[in-house]
Amino acid sequence: MRQLMGDILVYCFVVVLLTGGFLAYYYEPGGGTVAYDGSYAPLQGAQMSDAYASVLKIRMDVRGGLLVRQLHHNSSVLLGLGVVAWILFGRFRYGFAALGLGALTGLAGYASADDLLSGTFLAKVPIPVWYGLHLTAAATLGAVLVVSSRREAAQRPRTLGFVALSIGLTALAIYSL
Repeated sequence: MRQLMGDILVYCFVVVLLTGGFLAYYYEPGGGTVAYDGSYAPLQGAQMSDAYASVLKIRMDVRGGLLVRQLHHNSSVLLGLGVVAWILFGRFRYGFAALGLGALTGLAGYASADDLLSGTFLAKVPIPVWYGLHLTAAATLGAVLVVSSRREAAQRPRTLGFVALSIGLTALAIYSL
């Protein structure tokens, strides 16, 4: 069960990585203030940060942007919940590292979108710093998951059926959120 959970976490991370790459292509991490000029009419001319305008552009103007953003969010939530379950199955050393990195990655991801931390003391940190922290923590989290998964696989080699089961469960879990 622990190995299955570890593989599901790795596959969730791959989904987060792929969707994050798509979002990063369109995202502009800037802290300057701009007037919104996107397709959402009620916000036309509203002052907002470059980062938030970029997020709105992805959601409203990029084909499939909202779907990819939701998939990225759902996979990230599933990854966080999976890490908690992974800790409960006994992977304490890697689990606590993954939990801390996951929390840091999530906080930095929300902060780089500049929508939830505005008005708090955390908003004083420049958005490009949050974005860099998000990318660094995500890469480190991926390394922790891959190293742990490889060590599990060295003890118990995977079969094709096991890999198919873990991929199927990952897709089902992401779809269910």
